[in-house]
Amino acid sequence: MTVELLGKIFANLPTLNTERLVLREMRVGDCFDMFDYAKRQEVTKYLTWSPHPNVEYTKAYLKNLKNHYKMGMFYDWAIILKDENKMIGTCGFTRFNLPSNSAEIGYVINPDFRGKGIAAEAATRVIEFGFDNLGLNRIEARYMIGNDASRRVMEKLGMSFEGVAREAICVNGVYKDVGNCAVLKKEFEKAKKF
Repeated sequence: MTVELLGKIFANLPTLNTERLVLREMRVGDCFDMFDYAKRQEVTKYLTWSPHPNVEYTKAYLKNLKNHYKMGMFYDWAIILKDENKMIGTCGFTRFNLPSNSAEIGYVINPDFRGKGIAAEAATRVIEFGFDNLGLNRIEARYMIGNDASRRVMEKLGMSFEGVAREAICVNGVYKDVGNCAVLKKEFEKAKKF
């Protein structure tokens, strides 16, 4: 995979489907659904961004993403609940290491929809896309220590815990320990057979 090819793929972000979800490009019209969870302190507690102060901020953020999508420089999907046609989170790639055919994924779910397996369902589809369409060999995910729910999602994805990077990131002036989990293509494919 080259940077140019990656950009081409994500400049025309493919829509991905699961049993309950549609994963598609984020749109300005999603601003109210996104603001519903992005404004909450409980959502951003283990993230590197702060709660959105108002819906206008969320709308401006989504408008800005349009250009990143067009340039093939944004790798995140909106998670849409099929039955309600409602955006309830995001899932996608946060970074790539193309020479090593590896990437990192991340996800955010509206707390009103947690505990239903949605994060794992969306992330499984994104991982499949990474292995099958991008030729990746390894996909990892990181979480701030204390975010046990996120680690449980990683375990559901078949990821193995690889360790803790002590004080690896600084959020609002506080250093945080970060756990790392990963799955290899051969492990993921083997688990899918059962």
